[in-house]
Amino acid sequence: MTAAAPAAVAPAAPRRGRRAAAWIAIAVALLVIGGAGAAITAANEWAARGALDPASAGPAGTRAIAEILRDNGVEVEIARNRDAAARALADGDATLVLPDTPALSDDAVETLASGARDVVLIDPRARTLDLFLPGTSPAGVAPPGTVVPACDVPDAERSGAIEPGSLFAVDDAAGVTACYPVDGAYGLVVGTHGDRRLAAVDGRALFSNESLAQHGNAALAANLMGRHPLVVWYVPGPGDTDLENADPSLGELTPPWVSPVMVLLLIAGVAAAIWRGRRFGPLVAERLPVMVRVSETTEGRARLYARSRDAVHAADQLRIGALERLARLLGLGPGASAPEIADAAAGRTGLDRGAVRGILIDELPRSDADLVELSSRLRHLEDAVHAAVRPERNPR
Repeated sequence: MTAAAPAAVAPAAPRRGRRAAAWIAIAVALLVIGGAGAAITAANEWAARGALDPASAGPAGTRAIAEILRDNGVEVEIARNRDAAARALADGDATLVLPDTPALSDDAVETLASGARDVVLIDPRARTLDLFLPGTSPAGVAPPGTVVPACDVPDAERSGAIEPGSLFAVDDAAGVTACYPVDGAYGLVVGTHGDRRLAAVDGRALFSNESLAQHGNAALAANLMGRHPLVVWYVPGPGDTDLENADPSLGELTPPWVSPVMVLLLIAGVAAAIWRGRRFGPLVAERLPVMVRVSETTEGRARLYARSRDAVHAADQLRIGALERLARLLGLGPGASAPEIADAAAGRTGLDRGAVRGILIDELPRSDADLVELSSRLRHLEDAVHAAVRPERNPR
């Protein structure tokens, strides 16, 4: 028997509708992911801008106290850079509400505060305390619970009890009055510098929109900030700085040839992706110029097995073929395992299950004689299964 080697068969061309649907799905997924990322970024940016911002109505903003001051006849001007804050403070008696300003140098902070009659530090850190209230320092956070003023500062006495957030230690601070004592630290520190009054309090815990209505927080904020007809609320931004960036950038640290090489590698990668990813259309069937006899292939493999005396490998090939034919005869699927096929054959023919498994799986031939005997037993087993399944078509 001879047979021609199978020619390459052209696969069915993918439907244009299915291909278009796949690209549409990919585009929609990219849009959804991009939209989600943009929403998360915008939410984070809003949260960062809203912290202690008198124009923000968010939980961490301070718009509520700004409106309370305006309702009581105090003008509130929001300054988002030093120049605007300096111009507003030059108009007359004013209170400067000053959060933490890491982008400004010590000189810039002191120059900014020099034009104010009162300075209220609503997010004081160690550096700001050293500049305006020497001898004071951060001292942790107060435990839950309200605290009475216990001091002779009228603004605190009129406000009543509060639940302070951050606490401040007072160590040999001259001219400083401390209120709301908690375990040796204080929730409010008030001092003077000439005719200017300085106050430090945790505005994040007391003056934000979500906590302003609790206890005496609103009264304390209004009393500290509303002493003068104008409140200049400085909201620092990252671009408003007088510090020089002394840290070298990544481009300055790398040699000058690195950037062109990276661009070249990127272009090469994109070109390689396009080259390897392009489609040439469906395959085309082509006649092969050589006709190969099936028997030649079988005889060639048989000679190789005989020359190497690999009886086990040859037995495996015989068993694989027998298992495939038995699976088709018994109506088993292509995923059936060898033990399942052996058990099905034993059950159909009534033979011993262990003997059938020995023929199909377990027994290992050690010589050519054993291999010939195994081949004969496989043939008899196939005949028995064929006779049990299709007795009218038994070839033998």
